[in-house]
Amino acid sequence: MLKVFQRACIRAGLRVQHSQGFNPRPKLSLPLPRTVGIETDDDLLCLRVHCDEGLVAHDPNGPRAADCAARIKARLSEQLPGGCELISVSLATPDRSFQPSLATYTLPLQQKYLNDRLTARIERLLASDSLFVNRDTRHRVKNIDVRPFLESVELDDKGIVVECIITSAGSIRVDEILNLLELDAEKLAGPVRRTNIKWKNN
Repeated sequence: MLKVFQRACIRAGLRVQHSQGFNPRPKLSLPLPRTVGIETDDDLLCLRVHCDEGLVAHDPNGPRAADCAARIKARLSEQLPGGCELISVSLATPDRSFQPSLATYTLPLQQKYLNDRLTARIERLLASDSLFVNRDTRHRVKNIDVRPFLESVELDDKGIVVECIITSAGSIRVDEILNLLELDAEKLAGPVRRTNIKWKNN
């Protein structure tokens, strides 16, 4: 996704700032990058552009800033591939940071698996004080309690909606949620989607 926006910025003629040093890199970041295979309706990209794009650090909400954001949105939108839509652009002060606190995922399931057995599994998960999973790391397998990261799990008419807490200690992964619910990819009716992210006020 970073490559998509990096190339779109070049084609749009936006002068993105670069890091210093032997191998300069464009200052683009995804504060909460999505996992491979997961679609997203609500993602955030942060990029730094040079002042000639109208970036007004001392007044990111002023009229010049609003005009700058509108121009950047128009120019970038023209260069994005199909399926990638730029919803909005806003300016932030240079010291602003973006830290996620909660992410919502929708797990679409085939209708035959939306049954009382699944409801019972969800109730057991939420009633548990701890939920341990084995997580592979680069060096070893860790046994982690993921219950503190599970905010809610609900069923709707199409699948499961899960709210995951995100902290400095980490979060729960989608594949871990599926394993805890005794589900596998073959029971899904489509790709998992991240539909919402809540950010800390920094």
